[in-house]
Amino acid sequence: MTTQTSAETPSAPAAVQTGLIGIPASLGRALATGGGALTIVSTFLAWTWTAEFPGDLTVYGYPGGLQVLVLIGGVLTTLFGLASYGVKGLDRLTPGSADGALKMAALGTFATAWYTVIAISAKLGGLVNLEAGGFVVAIATLAALLGALALPFERPTPEPSDPDDTGLEAFRHQSRQNWNVFKAAFAGKTPAPAAQLPVYVEILVIVAAMALGLIVFTYGIGTEYDQLFVGFLITAGFGFAAIAKAGIVARVSAITARHRTVTMVGAFTAAAAFPFTQSDDQYATIGVYILIFATVALGLNIVVGLAGLLDLGYVAFLGVGAYTAALVSGSPSSPLHVSWPFWASALTGAAVAMVFGVLIGAPTLRLRGDYLAIVTLGFGEIFRITVLNMDGTSGPDVTNGSNGISSIPNLDILGFDFGQEHTLLGATIGRFANYFLLMLLITLIVVVVFRRSSDSRIGRAWIAIREDETAALAMGINGFRVKLIAFALGAALAGLAGSVQAHVTYTVTPEQYQFAHVVPPNSAFLLAAVVLGGMGTISGPLVGAALLYLIPAKLQFLGDYQLFAFGVTLVLLMRFRPEGLIPNRRRQLEFHEEAEAPAVLTKAGA
Repeated sequence: MTTQTSAETPSAPAAVQTGLIGIPASLGRALATGGGALTIVSTFLAWTWTAEFPGDLTVYGYPGGLQVLVLIGGVLTTLFGLASYGVKGLDRLTPGSADGALKMAALGTFATAWYTVIAISAKLGGLVNLEAGGFVVAIATLAALLGALALPFERPTPEPSDPDDTGLEAFRHQSRQNWNVFKAAFAGKTPAPAAQLPVYVEILVIVAAMALGLIVFTYGIGTEYDQLFVGFLITAGFGFAAIAKAGIVARVSAITARHRTVTMVGAFTAAAAFPFTQSDDQYATIGVYILIFATVALGLNIVVGLAGLLDLGYVAFLGVGAYTAALVSGSPSSPLHVSWPFWASALTGAAVAMVFGVLIGAPTLRLRGDYLAIVTLGFGEIFRITVLNMDGTSGPDVTNGSNGISSIPNLDILGFDFGQEHTLLGATIGRFANYFLLMLLITLIVVVVFRRSSDSRIGRAWIAIREDETAALAMGINGFRVKLIAFALGAALAGLAGSVQAHVTYTVTPEQYQFAHVVPPNSAFLLAAVVLGGMGTISGPLVGAALLYLIPAKLQFLGDYQLFAFGVTLVLLMRFRPEGLIPNRRRQLEFHEEAEAPAVLTKAGA
C-alpha cells in the first residue's frame, strides 16, 4: 500500500506596506493634513518686513504674490488629507489614490514655500528679513511633506543581486532598487469606471474644466516678475500631478472622450475669451505667437506623430507660406506690386508650400530614418540660403535678401482692419488680439483637418507605416504615396499659418526660419514641441508649443544660462516621461510595458 503525501505550497509573502519615513501612518496622516491647514493659515501672515521683495508679502490677512500659490497648495493638501480619512463627500475627490495625491500636493506646496523663503533670503540678504509667517510656512510645509512621505505604500519586490557583482555594479543595482521604491511611493491607481452622468452634468464638467484651464493660462501668462512665474510652474506642475494621482484627470478625460465635439468647441470658446480678459495687447502678443507656433507644430505632428517621418527642416514650409503671402500683400518691398485679398494669399501660401512639400518629398521619401532626417535638414538650410541670396546681386531680386520683405500691411477682411482697435462685446481689443482671434480660427481649421485625417483610411495607413513600414507594405499599403500625402498636407498647414505670420510680424526675413534659434518657431523647437507634448495627439503639440514659447519668454532673467536650464529641463522630462505630457495610450504602453493594457484603442491609439 502506497501512501501519498502532498507538501503544502507556501503562499507568496504579502507585499510589505510601509512609508518612506519611519513615522506611524496615523501620525503621518495627521501631520500631512494638519500641516496643510497650518500652511493655509500662514499665507494670511506677513512673510517679510519690507515691500522690496516683489508681491508685497508684508500684509496681514491678505495673501499676495507667491502666498496665493502656497495657499492653493495648502488647500489641495488639506482636501486630499481629509479625503484620505474617508470624510463623507470629500472621498469623491479621490477616485484614484488619495495618498498619492496627498504626497504630490504636499511636495509641491513644500517646493513653492521653500523656494519663496530662499528667494526672500537671497534677495534681501539673509533669514533675518523673514517675519513670523515665513518661518511658520517653512515649518508647516516641511511637517506636511514628512507626514505624507510616512504614508504606507506597496513596496516592489526587490530584484535578486548577483554576489559576483563588482562594487560599481552593486551600487547601480541598489540605486535602481531605491528608485523603484521611490516611484512606488508616489504611484497612483487607475480609478474604477464611474457611472455615466446625465448629459447636461457632463457638459457642465467640461465647461468647468475649460474655464479652469483659461484661468490657469491667463494667470501664468500674466505673471509680472520672475519669482512668481517660477512659483507658478512649480505649483501648476505638482498640482496637476496631484489631481492626476487622485483620478480626477482620468474621470474628466473619460467624459471628454464621450463628448469630443463639445470638448473641442468648449476649448476654442475658452481660448477665444482670452483677449477679453486682458486690458491691453501686452499678453495678446504672446498669445498670437503661441498660436502660430502651436498650429505649425500640429501640422508637423501629422508628419512625425502619425506617419513617423522625422522632418528637421519643417520650418521652411512656414517660411514658404510667409514669403508667398508677403509677396502678394501689397508691400512696397515686394517686387510683384500686387495686393491680393487675405483668402487668396492664404490659399496661395498653402498651395505653394504643398507644392514644395511634394517636390522635396517625391525624391526623398524613399529614404528612412536618419537619412530622411538629414535630407529634410538640408532642405531647410537650402530654403534659408536661397531666400537670403535672392537679393538682386547674388541672384534674382525677389526676396530682398537679408533685408526681407518689410512694411507688410495689416489685414483688412470685409472692412475689418486688423491693425486698429475695435470694441467687441463691450471690451476693447487691439491689433494683436485681432490677429489672435484670426489665428485661433486657423488653428481650429488645422485641428479639424488633423482629426478627420487621423480617423480616415489614410490616417490608419499613416499609423501602420509608423508602427512597421515593412509589415504595412506587405499588407498592400502604398507606402510612398501615403508618406507623400502626409508630407504635402503637413507642408500646406504650415504654409497656411505662415500666411498669417507675415502680417503679424510686419517683416519676413531669412533669419526667422533657422533650424535652431533662441526664439521659436524653428525646426528644433517645433520637433521638441511635438515630442514634449505627445506625438500623435491633438492637445499634446498645442500644450507643448505653449510651454516651449512661454517658458523661454518668462526666463529672461537667466540670461546666458537660459537655454542651458531649458535644455536640462527637457532632458529630465524626456528621461522620466519619454511619451510626452499628453501621450496617446498606445505610445504610453511602449514606454511603460508594466502598465495595464487598455480595454479599447482608437484608430490613432488614443
